[in-house]
Amino acid sequence: MTFKMKKRIAILGSTGSIGTQALEVIEQNSDLFEVEVLTANNSVELLIQQAKKFLPNVVVIANKGNYRLVSDALEAEDIKVYAGEEALNQVVEMDTIDLVLTGMVGYSGLIPTYNAVKAGKPIALANKETLVVAGEIITKAAREKQVDLLPVDSEHSAIFQCLVGEFMNPIEKIYLTCSGGPFRGKTLEELQHVTVDNALAHPNWDMGAKITIDSATLMNKGFEVIEAHWLFGLPASKIDVIVHPESIIHSIIQFEDGSMKAQMGLPDMKLPIQYAMGFPNRIANNFPRFNFLDYPTLSFEQPNTEIFRNLALAFAAMEKGGNMPCILNAANEIVVEAFLEQKIKFLQMPEIIEQAMNKIDFVSRPTLNDLIETNNETRTVAQLLTENKI
Repeated sequence: MTFKMKKRIAILGSTGSIGTQALEVIEQNSDLFEVEVLTANNSVELLIQQAKKFLPNVVVIANKGNYRLVSDALEAEDIKVYAGEEALNQVVEMDTIDLVLTGMVGYSGLIPTYNAVKAGKPIALANKETLVVAGEIITKAAREKQVDLLPVDSEHSAIFQCLVGEFMNPIEKIYLTCSGGPFRGKTLEELQHVTVDNALAHPNWDMGAKITIDSATLMNKGFEVIEAHWLFGLPASKIDVIVHPESIIHSIIQFEDGSMKAQMGLPDMKLPIQYAMGFPNRIANNFPRFNFLDYPTLSFEQPNTEIFRNLALAFAAMEKGGNMPCILNAANEIVVEAFLEQKIKFLQMPEIIEQAMNKIDFVSRPTLNDLIETNNETRTVAQLLTENKI
């Protein structure tokens, strides 16, 4: 299997978990892909190492204070170096980019992704917060520009793969699987005493700190529910979450005749990354293979939304619509940071998020500017709530 030309990839967030694994995929398939753009926020040394190894056309360091360090280190290379959010937002529009992989974490990925879509660039979407915050705006722009939004999250990639050849057949329901995180089966009393280190010990997936905490609270799964709503055009009634501790079945789709299709494999983010980058072609690889005999039993259970309230809050935000998912996301980013800094306890996170959802003014049909204002206001309110100032 060959492409006519190498796909030129822009990786937003190249120093994070998704970005580093995407570069592994590119290195293993250098005949198919090449790096056009690398961006990072603060990880200067790793960004410099990546740039020297992959020799992209452009490097962007979002934190302007680090510009000179990156520029001086790459002075001998034929690489353009830019800095700041504005440069990040503009670089995605370059004519030489064939695919933008959005590996940034959180709200910061919204504007670069939106600009890339408006510029007609196919998106390999790993930044779920983009659709959580502005799903209607992003999907509308993608339809207008006829841009593919190729999911990189393992669950959405699974649904997408199961839909190939089935696009004319209506979906009855999708099941997003969930490992349950490190606290599956814990009581509220037990969760009163968990530490940051406990929460960062995910049983199956190797992810960055923010996403790992989101997985421990099930907010990550809540975000994925909202993302699935926009990617596949499904109402809440057709989206379900099922806990599957082994993380072998990555998600399931059920059709109107009752038939179900599932995508299976060992938990490895490089597979959905590679699938999105190579789509519509599958690329041979040497990733570890699943052996049924190693997993004689696969188990499933319902998530407990009374204990893991973030999942219930996410469903509520999706059903409310408007700017409510934006409020959910902004408040969550603040409380996760506060928890990681040991300023609040694990169970305080959903409490503060719910308070923020009740305090911020609701906007039913927000514009992009409305969402930017909502994000800023929510962060301020959530910060005050974490400090017990309101």
